[in-house]
Amino acid sequence: MDICCREIMTSVKNISSKNYTYDLPLDKIAKYPVSQRDQSKLLVYKEGNITEKIFTDLCDEIPLGTTMVFNNTKVVQARIVFEKEGGGKIEVFCLQPAHHKTWEIALNANDTVEMECLIGGINRWKNGPLEKTLNHNNEIIHLHAHYKEDTVDGKLVVLSWDNKHLPFYTILELAGETPLPPYLQRKPEKEDVANYQTQYALHKGSVAAPTAGLHFTESVFESLQKKGIEKLYITLHVGAGTFKPIKSETLENHDMHREWICITQTQLKGLINATQIIAVGTTSLRHLESMYWLAILMSDSKSEIKTLQLNQWQPYEQKSTLTKLEAFKILLAKMETEDVEEFFTTTQLLIAPGYTFRVVDAMVTNFHQPGSTLLLLIAAAVGDDWKTIYNYALQNNFRFLSYGDSSLLWFNKNL
Repeated sequence: MDICCREIMTSVKNISSKNYTYDLPLDKIAKYPVSQRDQSKLLVYKEGNITEKIFTDLCDEIPLGTTMVFNNTKVVQARIVFEKEGGGKIEVFCLQPAHHKTWEIALNANDTVEMECLIGGINRWKNGPLEKTLNHNNEIIHLHAHYKEDTVDGKLVVLSWDNKHLPFYTILELAGETPLPPYLQRKPEKEDVANYQTQYALHKGSVAAPTAGLHFTESVFESLQKKGIEKLYITLHVGAGTFKPIKSETLENHDMHREWICITQTQLKGLINATQIIAVGTTSLRHLESMYWLAILMSDSKSEIKTLQLNQWQPYEQKSTLTKLEAFKILLAKMETEDVEEFFTTTQLLIAPGYTFRVVDAMVTNFHQPGSTLLLLIAAAVGDDWKTIYNYALQNNFRFLSYGDSSLLWFNKNL
């Protein structure tokens, strides 16, 4: 690591989340979405200036020649409530498949799956399995949960059911509830199944929605298409770690959550032809920037492409002068050589002030929690102007967090 990289990494590790917080009144948190998705408010930040729009105005703010990148992950009904005999409930929240398996593998399992879970009311789970009775086309199915052992992030739970023809994703649809963020402080309702899902959701595997995409409707997409704005879809399965607070005094001791991403040749070809890129949501942004750094790691390694993983500090340790075009061409050539059309890997990318964006020029995003890694990402993009942006939003009745309003942030190139 050269001196410049070492200085940047030291600076990032010394960041305290206490310097990236603000007062968020409870009445500013949107507990429900607006009745029509694209009628949410839109804050536009560019070159230090703020303007206020409605989301249907988004097309007017996007220049010709832009490619917008969307995360087409689909939220699964990951929260399962078991009722104990004699009263009491135990909640099993499926975080991610165990043993580094992908969601795609787990969701297609057809009698048993091991999941890393958070357990609500675990003190009530004294011994033996939990059981939940399900009804599928007038057939009674018994779902069992067996606690196996503790893990780093939660508990290892074995889920099994007595119909081997039903995959796990069907079991979740029958037994699970919408995994609303804890800060909404309410139980999921029937309408949340549709509301907490983008209209273009496709690949199942998220336990939290890529909420920047919740504002998009067919009408908005039609206006973008008429203007000639290109669309590109990527897949990053959002984990519950997106809500993980920074508990350490500085970032050095914060363990950034790891999430699954899928990289395809089609994505790379689309990105190679893109001149300006807008990420829809922090998840799309993390995916795109991770692809760049995976290309750099791959170019410095003789390992097979399927073995690549990105850890949180690697982008700060690596010095690279490659453009995004050069990096993506290298990655595409490697995939073609190894005859890999798509591959899954994980990213632990931590983006904080001091990070240099390699791929993305602007982003569409909601307003994030105080002191969160998502707010640090915003600060990395716009610098200290994040305070001005959030103060404006608070003073002008913008709605915050997952079901809240949106913003279009053009990155500050002078950072």
